[in-house]
Amino acid sequence: MDKELYDISVALGSESCDWPKNLEFTREIAARIQDGEVCNLSNLHLTTHVGTHVDTPLHFVDGKQNLNDYPIEHWIRPAHVVSIKDKEAVRPEELKHLDIKPGDALLFKTENSVSGRNISGIFFDDFVDVSPEAAEFCVEKKVGLIGVDYLSVDRRHDPGFPAHHIILGNGILILEHINLKDVPPGKYTLFCFPLKIHGAEGAPARAILIR
Repeated sequence: MDKELYDISVALGSESCDWPKNLEFTREIAARIQDGEVCNLSNLHLTTHVGTHVDTPLHFVDGKQNLNDYPIEHWIRPAHVVSIKDKEAVRPEELKHLDIKPGDALLFKTENSVSGRNISGIFFDDFVDVSPEAAEFCVEKKVGLIGVDYLSVDRRHDPGFPAHHIILGNGILILEHINLKDVPPGKYTLFCFPLKIHGAEGAPARAILIR
């Protein structure tokens, strides 16, 4: 295969972490062949926003779109992987050079990925987030999806969740907790298929980039 292919998903149970006070992800063995059962079987305990996952507008805006409202083609789109040097937040100054077309995805490669903290399995308070100004910039450019390399587009202790409200309130999808450490900046095609959960506001997803 001549094309470049990158799996940008984090592994549940080894690389993922949980947002404080959320249900902790666990996988427990329900049956083992070695114990005389007919098969090996696991039970999973998780939220819809664990590991690599998508947010639809319903996540923060009551009555807005949920997973039912998006046909499969919405999860395949042109994407820009953008290297962000700012170690606190994504800001418009690092996005203005991009040739963004309506519907494109912007995936932010930040210190979260470069440092490896996003696959450490440990929750950190001081991750790189998306500033409200950058969120507004994405709205102006009619971006279709925003991807971040940690659990949230908003900083940990901002109770207003401004980036979520700006992004989702304007119908832009969010892909959170991706891993871009080994992905060079540039243009790709993004495939990020969420689990098909009826009426859900979000779901875990397997995300890949190809070019």
